[in-house]
Amino acid sequence: MATLNWRTINIDLLDPESPANFSIATLSPAAPPVSASEVQSLSSQIKQLLRGGDSEGALRGALESPPYGGDAAAKEVHLATVVEILQSIKQSEMSPMLSRIYDSEGGVEILDVLMKYLYKGMSHSSKPSSASTGSMSPQPTGFSQIHSRGGGEGGGQAMSVLLSWHEKLVEIAGPGSIVRVMSDRRTV
Repeated sequence: MATLNWRTINIDLLDPESPANFSIATLSPAAPPVSASEVQSLSSQIKQLLRGGDSEGALRGALESPPYGGDAAAKEVHLATVVEILQSIKQSEMSPMLSRIYDSEGGVEILDVLMKYLYKGMSHSSKPSSASTGSMSPQPTGFSQIHSRGGGEGGGQAMSVLLSWHEKLVEIAGPGSIVRVMSDRRTV
């Protein structure tokens, strides 16, 4: 008689309510598909508000309709729009604007979307550009050194703006916003 090692039995497969027995795709809500042209037209409308001096309206408009169902190009266009809006707002206007948004109806969700864009923007500005990856030189130690020539300051300034917004956002919305963003399966 063969001995069966009971420690190697996967009991999750025997439990009907186990996460191994259902599709993980059901955990994320369905997002309507959004085309890049729709995001581009929304972006132009938002930039028109920004040029008109309504920076809060532009920020609210960008954050109320994130392209969850869009492709990568649509999400990049919307990210660039949000970062442009954030860079155009003065630091003295950040806290009062965030407080007004937070106190309005649906304000917590809007600020959570802003937090998603802050993290997305931080992750994009920390990646080396394609121009800098082409000029990697091998070192005698076996490691590579990335040379970034010219234009390296733009990413630093964008990162500084995003970090300032992050600080103000955590002051207003609290650390719960970070937890909600990290646990949300919808990406911007």
